[in-house]
Amino acid sequence: MPRWTPLAVAALLALVPLLPLSSYLMHIFILVIMWAIIGMAWNLLGGYTGLVSFGHAAFFGLGAYSAGVVYQRLGWSGWWGLPVAVVVVALFSLVMGIVVLRLRGPYFNLSTLAIGEVLRVTAQNLDKLTQGDLGILLKHRSWTDKQNFYWVILLLALGTFYAIKALVGSRLGYYFVAIREDQDAAESLGIDTTLYKTIALTVSGVLTGLAGAFYFNYMGYIDPKVVFDLPGISILAIMIVMVGGAATQTGPLVGSLIMVLLAEWVRSIPKLGAAHMSVFGVLLILIIIFLPNGLVGDFGKIRRLFAGKKAS
Repeated sequence: MPRWTPLAVAALLALVPLLPLSSYLMHIFILVIMWAIIGMAWNLLGGYTGLVSFGHAAFFGLGAYSAGVVYQRLGWSGWWGLPVAVVVVALFSLVMGIVVLRLRGPYFNLSTLAIGEVLRVTAQNLDKLTQGDLGILLKHRSWTDKQNFYWVILLLALGTFYAIKALVGSRLGYYFVAIREDQDAAESLGIDTTLYKTIALTVSGVLTGLAGAFYFNYMGYIDPKVVFDLPGISILAIMIVMVGGAATQTGPLVGSLIMVLLAEWVRSIPKLGAAHMSVFGVLLILIIIFLPNGLVGDFGKIRRLFAGKKAS
């Protein structure tokens, strides 16, 4: 990927608020960028480090409830939930790392799934803190104009992209990839795999938690079933990365664009609206079969395919 590509994409995205777009289209752009952040966060852990997590809804929900509790219980602005989410999710990730990062393969996968479900049930039962299934409503909105929310999420996305880019390009990034390729060989070379997996988990969790804190401020309402949703958060994050391309820099953005637009299109069809996850599953199967490295990872294959058709 040319070095100027991220800057060009950022410049194009910065032009979006200047266009005469409807509120609905601005909403779609905001969702695409928010999900790109979640995808980039998951990609750091699953794509570069090889730790396939089914529990990123735990980080998203913790971030959302950090903002919600700050607003509901302390009377602060919900935006203070962003720095609070960083602290809360970082501490939780460190504790989670102690519990699950010594596990491998399906044992790690299932443990992350279980943690996400445990937090959902916990949030439903901590009525005094989270208001349970009633959820938390943001009664006093900072802004009503979606352009302001767009600028916030765009800055968060740019910060996420360049933070991960710097991390992957550093010595830590080489350690992550070494763990992904062969953890036993990495340990034989003296790499403290538990330490570096914990770093990857913590960074990935914090970035996802920031997206959750933004979600509360943007949507204005959260409840446990929404922000700790296994298929709606954890599985969708995986699908975004798989469709766009794991261990690629722009794959999560491409995957997010496709999945958000596809979700909106499917939900607009009355007979298919409730079965959108089934449609996602079919798409994922096709991607795995024909483009196992995702659209970005297998872009050369796609280009050669179309080049061959033109030549014929």
